Formats: sequence, structure tokens, C-alpha cells
Amino acid sequence: MSDLSTRPYLIRAIYEWCVDSGLTPYLAVRVDEQTEVPLAYVKDGEIVLNLSAGAVRNLEMGNEMITCNGRFGGSPFDLMVPVAAVIGIFAKETGQGLVFQGGDAQQPPPAASSGNEVHKPKPHKPNLKIVK
Repeated sequence: MSDLSTRPYLIRAIYEWCVDSGLTPYLAVRVDEQTEVPLAYVKDGEIVLNLSAGAVRNLEMGNEMITCNGRFGGSPFDLMVPVAAVIGIFAKETGQGLVFQGGDAQQPPPAASSGNEVHKPKPHKPNLKIVK
């Protein structure tokens, strides 16, 4: 079995669909220490980036990292976004796209126990029924 994540392939597919459809591809990103974006534009630990050809240059969407050059407030900035930090990709005009829910993203290790933790119930497997 392969360790390759489907995430970068899905990101590239939705990006291409947006471009082919004449829509503006937006990338929602969870900012962490590996993410290089202008911090002045980060809100609640997240940023949304316009990836259209008119907004960025030298866009490279690799399996591990998405890189490009953009302008923020008129100033150039080199962007580096780990694929694992991508929350979703969608078309600005319609909102159609894809949102990732954990799954194959690398999660940070749990913090040391402080005794004041709130325990979340374990997720259960979905059930499918045949409807006649």
C-alpha cells in the first residue's frame, strides 16, 4: 500500500477545474510554523489566498508544498504552504470546491495532560442502509 496522500492531487484537480471553468481558485490555509504567508493577513490562524494567474506568479503545486509569488498591499511576497496545512480549495464565484477534514493531514502530537481536558467522544463509523 502506498503512503502517498490524495490531498495534493485533489487540490490540483480542483484548481484545474476552476481555471478551466473561468473561475477564481481560492486556497484556505491553516497557518503554522512551516507556512510562509504575510502574517498581517492571517485571521484566527487562517488565511485565504487567491491563486488565479492574475494574482500569483510561478505557482508550483507539489506533493508536499505549494509555492508562488504574490503581492500583498503592493509588496511582493514569496508564499510557501505545506499541502498538509491546506483546509480547502474552492471557486470564489460559486463556493464550489473541496474542504479537507483531518484524515491524511499530519496532526500535531497531543499536549501533555493537565487534568483540565475536555474529552471528545470517539467518532463512529458511518452506517449505510439500502433504501428501496
